[in-house]
Amino acid sequence: MKFYIVDDDPSIPMILRQILEKDPNNTVVGIAHDAKQALAEVMLLDIDIVLADLLMPEISGIELIKKLKPAKPTLRFIMISQVRDSDLRAEAYQAGIEFFIDKPINVIEVKTVIEKVTQSIEMAAKLNHIQSLVGGDVTTPAVDRHRVQKDKILSILRFLGITSEAGSADILSICQMMLDRNLSFRDIDFAVEYHIDEREKKIMFQRIRRAIKTGLTNLANLCLDDMGDEIVVEYANTLYEYKNVRNEMLYLEGTRTTGGKTSLKHFFDGLVQAQ
Repeated sequence: MKFYIVDDDPSIPMILRQILEKDPNNTVVGIAHDAKQALAEVMLLDIDIVLADLLMPEISGIELIKKLKPAKPTLRFIMISQVRDSDLRAEAYQAGIEFFIDKPINVIEVKTVIEKVTQSIEMAAKLNHIQSLVGGDVTTPAVDRHRVQKDKILSILRFLGITSEAGSADILSICQMMLDRNLSFRDIDFAVEYHIDEREKKIMFQRIRRAIKTGLTNLANLCLDDMGDEIVVEYANTLYEYKNVRNEMLYLEGTRTTGGKTSLKHFFDGLVQAQ
């Protein structure tokens, strides 16, 4: 894959380049420290994936993507940021990014995100190749359904208020794998799929659990505000089991010493199956 990196912090492209080019199939074809330079160069270069900083002087990463996407619709975008603001992150997803990579840079997160985006590009290339051979539209109902489901998953994470959490990229990545491979959470072999050892897997799960726990707390607060909201109750049951949301509510009210528990299996299976 051919990458272009734009970040006004000179150390970030250097770090990312070292990570990316450890894979002999990857090449960083360009680096910029401001969006204006990136805008000019990306238009001329042959690039697969752009990694762009969210907050840059004059032109933000989001504005850069909005300018590039109409001209180069096949480009994939990954946002680099230390910002946790959920509205900004939601705006970035709406602009067309695939995933976030959080600062400070985490090697495992970078590898995981790049692998997922690379797989998506390769799948799109295969579909285009088949279409060129047989003619007509080869977009299958399953592919369309998966896109709708992925959008739904992202909207649920926004509803839970966790798109700004470091584990949100991991959650989206795992959900995409579950959808693409028709897997349950327990079916995933993380050592094989993510090329990580037990220590790295533990670190990933810690990020995910923190994000899921934040979602539980936010959902419990919503329940306290409006117990009759059907969407809140649905997500309470589907993602956490209502008893855990109830225990978190009691904890927030100060009538219980511990909050609700979370289950990765229950959360992921419920998230992927959500309608």
